[in-house]
Amino acid sequence: MERKYILAINPGSTSTKVALYKNKEKVTTKKIEHNTEELEKFEKITEQYQYRLDMILNWLEKENIKTKELRAVVGRGGLLRSMPGGTYLVTDKMIDDLKIGIQGEHASNLGGIIAKGIGDKEGIKSFIVDPVAVDEFEEVARVSGMPDIKRKSLVHALNIKAVSHRAAKELKKDLSEINLVVAHLGGGISIAPVRKGRIIDVNNANEMGPFSPERAGGLPVGDLVKMCYSGEYTYKEIKKKLKGKGGLVAYLGTNDAKEVVDKIENGDNKAKLVFEAMGYQIGKEIGQMSVALNGDVDKIVITGGLAHAKMLTDYIEDMVKFIAPVTVYRGEDELEALNEGALRVLEGEEKEKIYEEEVNIND
Repeated sequence: MERKYILAINPGSTSTKVALYKNKEKVTTKKIEHNTEELEKFEKITEQYQYRLDMILNWLEKENIKTKELRAVVGRGGLLRSMPGGTYLVTDKMIDDLKIGIQGEHASNLGGIIAKGIGDKEGIKSFIVDPVAVDEFEEVARVSGMPDIKRKSLVHALNIKAVSHRAAKELKKDLSEINLVVAHLGGGISIAPVRKGRIIDVNNANEMGPFSPERAGGLPVGDLVKMCYSGEYTYKEIKKKLKGKGGLVAYLGTNDAKEVVDKIENGDNKAKLVFEAMGYQIGKEIGQMSVALNGDVDKIVITGGLAHAKMLTDYIEDMVKFIAPVTVYRGEDELEALNEGALRVLEGEEKEKIYEEEVNIND
């Protein structure tokens, strides 16, 4: 039986997204929903392994696909040790770290575990691609201004790397030859200078940079400290104001960009001001990150779910097009990005990375 498919697996908190690819062609896809009551039976996320695996195997059976037809399996990478980006072979040491939650518990930790479970059964390779633990910061970017606090790499690495490869192909160059500024615009906003394929800096989307549909972004720190000590808010309430009830939600009562655009088109001047302010902050951050590349920028890439709002991307493009040409890739497809990462290794474009060789095991 011919091994012709790549199975991509992206576990989320209450669902597992799966897709089958034949080379770059998506053959079929499914969002497998998980019953909350079922999930609550498991004390740790990684204990959901067999439950989620069985549901994936049942889906394959319904699609009349046998695991013997799989060429490789690729899963979403989880909270591993800090590591460079790339496509990684899932190894036993990686599985150990995913199971113990070396940097925390997250549904994405199951991606590599499930991929290896299926891959080992069939004697084929299992991979993860550009996990959330990607850290390629230069040391100068880690210094915050207060020794007690270190700037951290928290970045939408999977999508940023995927669109970086796409931009390089459009420029007819290798990713290692170009510099990009990539703005991932979603529920959180990550804006990163990508130097020759490496994400050398980024705003921490939870705490810094532009405000987003639900996050407050960088704030005047003195006023924030006063608010924290005013006695009016609990720690939990402040955290919620920063992430969950910040940004568009705080100003306009919605996190839906389409709804905001509708308000603007109906003459809502407040909505227009707030939406433009978000674009203004994004544009400023892109400018800042271009400076991290000494102004040597081949292309600016705008991507993510918010990029569907042409009103927003046009505003940003008008601000930053003097720096470099701007390309907009609207939306994101994490499953496609996983497949592309696996294909780059299987087709010899890239060498697979080995976890133990790329991370500090003694951390």
